[in-house]
Amino acid sequence: CAVVLVLGLMHVLAAAPGPVQLQAAWVSEDDGDAPFADGAQLQRRALPDEWALWRGRQASPVWYRMQLARPDTGGELPVLYIDRLCSNAEVYLNGQLVHRHGRMDEPLTHDCNHPQLITLPTSLWTEGENTLDLRLAGHSIAEVSSRLRAGALSAPWVGPMSALEHRFAWQKALNVELPQAISATLVLMGGFMFVLGWRNRRESHLAYFGALSIGWALVETRLWLRHVPVSNAVAEFLLASLYAFIVLAAVQFLLRYAHWRDRRIDGLLALQCALMPATLVVAGPMRLHFWSSLWIVVLAVEVFAAAMFYLWLQWRARGGLPGAMTTLLVGIGIAIGIELLAQQVSVPSLALQLAQLATPFVYVVAGLRLVQQHGQALQAAEATRENLESRIREATAEIERNFTQMTELRVERVTERERKRIAADLHDDLGAKLLTIVHTSEDLRISTLAREALEEMRLSVRGLTGKPVRLG
Repeated sequence: CAVVLVLGLMHVLAAAPGPVQLQAAWVSEDDGDAPFADGAQLQRRALPDEWALWRGRQASPVWYRMQLARPDTGGELPVLYIDRLCSNAEVYLNGQLVHRHGRMDEPLTHDCNHPQLITLPTSLWTEGENTLDLRLAGHSIAEVSSRLRAGALSAPWVGPMSALEHRFAWQKALNVELPQAISATLVLMGGFMFVLGWRNRRESHLAYFGALSIGWALVETRLWLRHVPVSNAVAEFLLASLYAFIVLAAVQFLLRYAHWRDRRIDGLLALQCALMPATLVVAGPMRLHFWSSLWIVVLAVEVFAAAMFYLWLQWRARGGLPGAMTTLLVGIGIAIGIELLAQQVSVPSLALQLAQLATPFVYVVAGLRLVQQHGQALQAAEATRENLESRIREATAEIERNFTQMTELRVERVTERERKRIAADLHDDLGAKLLTIVHTSEDLRISTLAREALEEMRLSVRGLTGKPVRLG
């Protein structure tokens, strides 16, 4: 029975309609009303295609035409799914507009990372060959700081809704929703750590890490923020300039975390934050990609040098490398290396997406680790304070006991001195008078009483001047 069920399931899966990927298209650079009319200049290009690279500085929209047969959807609604559409598009099926996505003129809607699932009405399909036209608007490579935001089109899929909606949901979660959640986490954590480090200047590395987290969260907005209220030139300039401040925060964090500071480096990093935007302004928006790419290489070298210097300081201080921090630095280095590589050559989309998510994720892990260390330091300081307070109380009690003993000793000495004075007065004054009476009195009875009084006085004097001793 099990074999029959498995064979039946395999038969159903084999018979079920699946999506078709379109891997080539005719491309026209003509933005007129009939871009594919007779005489139009057409190119046959494989998909995916980064059209902003081969078009140079041209920023006008481009047309893609794909011919396909009516898909077998098993009675379901046919849809068009596009992983990456940079940046906006109009979709035509057999000459009829079926979808318009984002603004087609400046300021363009930034939708490079937003996947698209577009319904293709059944009534527009024909039994023979069908034409699918895409009119794309995006930015040329010269006017963006990153190749990943230049005009491009991935290989589209056409098929039934049930076969493509799960792919669309997964890609949207990976490209948009997860970066949004991580960015929000970085902002909250970064703000908390910045305030914590600002209030406690001895923990200034926390303030720099908080600034680094907030800066990277702003950079991550490029993955999911669609509508920007400024032109592309201004948005790209601000985004590129932000990297200088991120590098300042990263370098200062590593140095302060290693308890090392150099005022010359502080000044040079601050100067760099002013020099990089000035360079981009002088270069102009149509040379933004070249100069921003050059600056990004310089900034990456600075961060790498700071990381190596931090590890060297830790090696010299501890006699070994800190395992957790070394792992985090290596992870960030690999992720940033993949992103830098993607600026030069095409890399697998999944590897690039994981690299883009790995960097902020590592920041979150590092931030939690720093907060944990700060909490442990606070606990240790609290335990030390309690121990110190206990020792102070013990010392205070000992001082009070010593003071009481000294007071009692001082009273005893004064008492003893007063007793000796009284004894001396009795001996010298009263004793002399009694002795005179004993020797001069003619009356035997008076002489006897005086002698007895003299003996009693001597006993009293001995009692005043003597000290008690333990017998035996």
